[in-house]
Amino acid sequence: MEEVKLHGFWASPFSHKVIWALKLKGVKYEYIEEDLSNKTQLLLQYNPIHKKIPVLVHGGKPIVESGVILEYIEETWPENPLLPEDAYERAMARFWIQFGEDRKALKFFTYGSGKKQEEAIKEALEVLKIMEEKGLGDNKFFGGGAIGLVDISFGWFAYGFECMEEVVGVKLLEPSTLPRLCAWVQNFKQVTVIKENLPNREKLLTHLKWFREKVLGIC
Repeated sequence: MEEVKLHGFWASPFSHKVIWALKLKGVKYEYIEEDLSNKTQLLLQYNPIHKKIPVLVHGGKPIVESGVILEYIEETWPENPLLPEDAYERAMARFWIQFGEDRKALKFFTYGSGKKQEEAIKEALEVLKIMEEKGLGDNKFFGGGAIGLVDISFGWFAYGFECMEEVVGVKLLEPSTLPRLCAWVQNFKQVTVIKENLPNREKLLTHLKWFREKVLGIC
């Protein structure tokens, strides 16, 4: 079997999406933690255009961008499929994956107080409602009864959304208004592979506070 390596960053939801997929597929890999303020020459060599993580290296060949990497994993290791077999259902899954890539529900984190933040919060709630009503429906997971690639792509909700809410001082994902989506978060986090590969909450909370203050310049 060709060697598999993953260059990532502990706080990155994009890195964790790849980790979850590899774990669910049972693929053995070596993980290389990157310091994003001092990136390794290998990372810059493997991803010279965007210079970002994650980067999956399979047999010495790099694959970049988390969405592309997930598709590559699904095609390269077809065991334990994460996409439906039916072509139409597979297309629908890809639609929801793309829907999540827009990350409109996260914009509220990038604004301080004021009109822009109010608009971002309103937009986030609209996105969450669409996810619950049109994407999830009455299913346990987005793909039905078992975890799939759509769930992994939306994993940032279970991953850090609650921490983002706490840092900003708002609460959007409430059982009273979005009961099925809240239930999905809990179901997702109870999957063994997910539960065993989530970052420490307090460490992530500290990182997000630092990022919002020092990188985004929001006090």
